[in-house]
Amino acid sequence: MADLQQLELDAVARIGAAADLSALEGLRVEFLGKQGSVSALLKTLGGMSPDERQSQGPLINGLRQSVSDAITARKAALEAAELEAKLAGETIDLTLPAPDSARGSVHPVSQVMDELAEIFADMGFAVATGPEIEDDWRNFTALNIPETHPARAMHDTFYFPDEKRAGPAAGPGEGGRMLLRTHTSPVQIRTMTAQEPPIRIIAPGRVYRSDSDATHTPMFHQIEGLVIDKGINLGHLKWTLETFLRAFFERDDVVLRLRPSYFPFTEPSVEVDVGYTVIKGKRVIGGSEGWMEVLGSGMVNRKVIEACGLDPDEWQGFAFGTGVDRLAMLKYGMDDLRAFFDGDIRWLRHYGFAALDVPTLSGGVGA
Repeated sequence: MADLQQLELDAVARIGAAADLSALEGLRVEFLGKQGSVSALLKTLGGMSPDERQSQGPLINGLRQSVSDAITARKAALEAAELEAKLAGETIDLTLPAPDSARGSVHPVSQVMDELAEIFADMGFAVATGPEIEDDWRNFTALNIPETHPARAMHDTFYFPDEKRAGPAAGPGEGGRMLLRTHTSPVQIRTMTAQEPPIRIIAPGRVYRSDSDATHTPMFHQIEGLVIDKGINLGHLKWTLETFLRAFFERDDVVLRLRPSYFPFTEPSVEVDVGYTVIKGKRVIGGSEGWMEVLGSGMVNRKVIEACGLDPDEWQGFAFGTGVDRLAMLKYGMDDLRAFFDGDIRWLRHYGFAALDVPTLSGGVGA
């Protein structure tokens, strides 16, 4: 019994003096490992008589428990001391100067949104916003999109199951189905039904369509513009788009080509192509070696103006729309839309913008 007590005292003392976790692990193996001294004593219980086992068993098990408790306590103390030392060594001196290079960057979509807002603000446009969950009256019906139009099909539009909005908020078409807006045009409807003309707005925001490939994603960003006033004609539209694209691409040699097209909400409707030049195998905006489509536009359809409670004989207007992501790809040389939403920090470091690089017309809207 005296030997067991002395062994316990020595073991606990050595454990308490362990300098680090590595030394403590060595002591654990020495005492409690398969070949450890305490483990060897436990193995002797099998060869004892019942009387010896009854007297020696509690003592040996008590020794094992004391050694185990001592190891647990010392391990907790060593880990706490190690953490304390680590925290003390990782303190941050907030009085130190800022790092030479910025740690974060602005996403290209956010930067282009700011560029567009700056350009159109200079032309007298206000920024209008609306909900991303819309009813089909504002998203389709008020825009003169018929019930049989392919855009209303389930393969193109994300509908909410069996959800309808009742009451005045639904507009003239009460109880319309709810959906994720497929364009920002409902913001135009909300603006025309909420305020008196003249109106001059842009409506940037997220939109949703069931599509995904290198140039399409289920969620993307769009910007639309709307002007409602008296005596508005197609010439005003062309000048606005020409001024906008020259300011955005920061080139005076931007050439536009308007092609007749069809949109339910505009009449007449035109697709807008911008000229490009091929330099070292790449298309560069400017010149007229070739043409690429950049946006759709047209004069606001009389039926849309009437649906918003305005007199089309008194008020006319034009509207246009384009993808913000596509504009970013054209201006900054990106070739895959999916990379915009992959969350790859390397991509963002390469294409991102400095947080203080605020677009201005005087200083340049681009980087």
